[in-house]
Amino acid sequence: MPGGTLMKISNVAVIGAGMMGKMIAFVFSSLFPVGVYDVVETDLIGQIREIAGELVAKGALTAEELETRLSRIRFISQMDDEAVSSADMVIEAVFEDMALKQKTFSQLEDICREDCIFCTNTSVMSPSEISVGLRHRGRFAATHFWNPAHLIPLVEVVMSDATSPETAQTIMDVLESVGKKPVLCKKDVPGFVANRLQHALWREAIYMVENGIADPKTVDDACKYGPGLRWPVLGPMENSDMVGIELTLNIHDYVLQSLADNHEPSYLLREMLERGDLGMKSGKGWQEWTPEQVEQISSGLREYLIDYQAKHLH
Repeated sequence: MPGGTLMKISNVAVIGAGMMGKMIAFVFSSLFPVGVYDVVETDLIGQIREIAGELVAKGALTAEELETRLSRIRFISQMDDEAVSSADMVIEAVFEDMALKQKTFSQLEDICREDCIFCTNTSVMSPSEISVGLRHRGRFAATHFWNPAHLIPLVEVVMSDATSPETAQTIMDVLESVGKKPVLCKKDVPGFVANRLQHALWREAIYMVENGIADPKTVDDACKYGPGLRWPVLGPMENSDMVGIELTLNIHDYVLQSLADNHEPSYLLREMLERGDLGMKSGKGWQEWTPEQVEQISSGLREYLIDYQAKHLH
């Protein structure tokens, strides 16, 4: 960034009006005017109003606040619209396709100012690879919003091999200003931070089922009614400090040698796929699912997240 200083963000553009893009726009509309570009015309405001209406119904947002935020959002059908060309920050939210993302940022670099910050919303793709062809790579980073983007507080800010510290800090500050809980991933590694932690747990969970240690429901219950209740207020590093470093070392000396360390997916996953057991969408995965149970899980999760918004972020 010119002069190595943090940039003041006054307006934002979002590229891609899919589910993630429209709700990312809603997040930033709490403070900023937001232009949203997509190749397909869409009733952007109507769709956001319908989704965000859940927040109003639960008291996490007033009807007046919703309308004020919607008034700051504008759909645009041309990428070179002033909402993009004059943007201080652009967040790309197109499909998870490397060539498409690279092409999108190549176009943006010809439209936007040299000091405009570029962010790619990706859950898996390398920001170093996405930005490899850009002329000004220091102003580029990944921002991994978790779905649903307007309800999950976490956003992972992932530095590429060229992201400047000023760019990363500016993004962190802006995300915090709109109510998010940003975390900084200092190295461009597969899975970033949260997915690495999540899938380390999944690997152990599947290993226990595969080896007859516990059935799927037992594994889920052990997480939901035990350590899962602590996680919102006590992370693993804090927990280690709480129990003490000496005990942490002693436990690891004893238990790590018996934990899963496979580097290939479990054969159970491949067998399930071959049988057509695809999870909730097929009615059977690790367990059987009725449409009513699927709806109960889905609605229960959304209600939990909306309640969190109402209690902590409003």
